[in-house]
Amino acid sequence: MTIDLAATMRRVIRQDIQGMHAYAVQPSAGFVKLDTMENPYRLPAHLQRALGERLGAVAINRYPAERNEELRLALKRFAGVPDDCELMLGNGSDELISLVSLACDLPGAVFMAPLPGFVMYAMSATLQGIRFVGIPLTPDFELDAPAMLAAIETEKPAVLYLAYPNNPTANLWDAEVIEACIQAMARVGGLVVMDEAYQPFASRDSMPWLQRYPHVLVMRTMSKFGLAGVRIGYLIGRTALIGQLDKLRPPFNVSVLNAEAGLFAIEHADAYAEQAAEIRRERDALQPQLAALPGVRPFPSQANMILARVPDAARIFAGMRERGVLVKNVSGLHPLLANCLRLTVGTPTENVQMIEALKASL
Repeated sequence: MTIDLAATMRRVIRQDIQGMHAYAVQPSAGFVKLDTMENPYRLPAHLQRALGERLGAVAINRYPAERNEELRLALKRFAGVPDDCELMLGNGSDELISLVSLACDLPGAVFMAPLPGFVMYAMSATLQGIRFVGIPLTPDFELDAPAMLAAIETEKPAVLYLAYPNNPTANLWDAEVIEACIQAMARVGGLVVMDEAYQPFASRDSMPWLQRYPHVLVMRTMSKFGLAGVRIGYLIGRTALIGQLDKLRPPFNVSVLNAEAGLFAIEHADAYAEQAAEIRRERDALQPQLAALPGVRPFPSQANMILARVPDAARIFAGMRERGVLVKNVSGLHPLLANCLRLTVGTPTENVQMIEALKASL
């Protein structure tokens, strides 16, 4: 029996999905890897050994229900969750974004976010059949207050995503504009998700808005904390709201090994805090070095990355790659990012290599 698989896929897979591109991950073996905003530091050797022994004792023959609950409670304490709020776990922030889309998929629903921004907001909404509206930032990557407020009034979005700091622009937006957007979303009866993936590197966070406004959710991840390979995200909001969203969470969405690694990291949070402080110092040292290069304009950063405009992003990206340094060419993601590269902050040695590769490629 001959089966035409292509015809079968055309019949059973949604047309919009067939026309989409998968999330692209660059091959990185053998490169100085500065393309995905990872913490470049591993744990000290003694903590690696301690973690290995601890993971070796985990009961991987059992489902992780109890350990997930212990991790959830530990994260509540670590994040300082207010008494009237709760926390739910996700398999990274991506799963939490998908669950928000699933929960808020009512007829005619609109999701909104500034652009350029994290691609998963639009992708998740589109996959769920929700209309996504992107509002361009200003040329210096600030929130366009009049445009944002007018769009909220007109579109009445169910969900507004605000990344704080933003990806890929790495900046913290004006707090007064954010508060105006939060209040506008209250008037139309929508939710605001403050995405704090880069919170360990920022000078401010969204917790005051969470405490003040019941329609605000705060989303964080342990990936930038130093556990990108572990995939643990968490969402904080009012108890009643999290209770509704948590109904959609798969019961064992965080593996018992990942939960154990997360608990270990919280217990040794001081080691990760030292790493974050070092990354912030390196980021601040890189800014003047980048600004001194001919034709390079680095933008202010409150994350573990720096967005920089260069004379020819495609050529310079290729030149750096040839020299063994992998960064992210984001110039094709949005017109405002024309000729922009996103540079992850690495170790001191990696940052020297990055600057030298960039100099040689200009």
